[in-house]
Amino acid sequence: MGARSICLLGFGFTAKAVARRLSAEGWRVHASTRSAEQAEQIRAQGYQPVLADPAKPDDHDALRAAVSACDAVLACAPPGEAGDPFLPAFSAEILNGKWLGYLSTTGVYGDRQGGWAFEYEPVSPGQQRSIRRAAAEADWLKHGARLFRLAGIYGPGRSAFDRLEADKVVFDVPGHVFSRVHADDIAQAIALSLEQPEAKGAFNLADDWPDTQPHVMTGAAEIAGLPGPRIEPFDPDKASPMQASFYAECRRVSNARAKAALGWRPRYPSWREGLQAIWDQR
Repeated sequence: MGARSICLLGFGFTAKAVARRLSAEGWRVHASTRSAEQAEQIRAQGYQPVLADPAKPDDHDALRAAVSACDAVLACAPPGEAGDPFLPAFSAEILNGKWLGYLSTTGVYGDRQGGWAFEYEPVSPGQQRSIRRAAAEADWLKHGARLFRLAGIYGPGRSAFDRLEADKVVFDVPGHVFSRVHADDIAQAIALSLEQPEAKGAFNLADDWPDTQPHVMTGAAEIAGLPGPRIEPFDPDKASPMQASFYAECRRVSNARAKAALGWRPRYPSWREGLQAIWDQR
């Protein structure tokens, strides 16, 4: 029997972590990109690039050929105003019988005012980008995809250390917490799900320790031996639209279902272990 294969639709930060994990486990990885330069990078990493722009109907044949040749498909790109960028390229017949996964966001739960978000609850997105995500979730769910709702993603090259080195202001909003997850822990959950195709529905992927942004940033400075972050009270006049939307919602994310259904245990149960590992690898 030949190696199993997966097609990653999109090749961003999280998809790269998934590709590394699955390739190490013997999967053949196909990854789509609109960039010829990134296609060469994908090839150089030992994966099969799929050079195609889902917005161009002429490129749909390449996407269909790649998906048809694979055992599993993981959609990794965010939706646009017109919806999911990839689904229009595929018929139900092409997707039928394959393991399907969709990387979403815990933003679909909206504001929980600090309360916990569980998969059995109805989604109630408040931000426009989260509303689009919820709609894309529903479209993929019609085809039987598993939904992976990701908390705040971090990893090497995208962590509190990078924010410290960029000397970005950290806003302090009393009582505001959010959940995080290391990219490698996401990859582990995907790998476990692929081995358990009977486990379907939505899965929250978050670590065990929701926390405040100032606490995390201060902890990162301690780990790195760097000066502490510039912490200021939240000022909407200084915040970017993305920052303002981030602080407009507060929730803790439960990972109980992923643990129970997939046997998933985050390697980095809190930001402290995750950041320490990133720093040790520098």
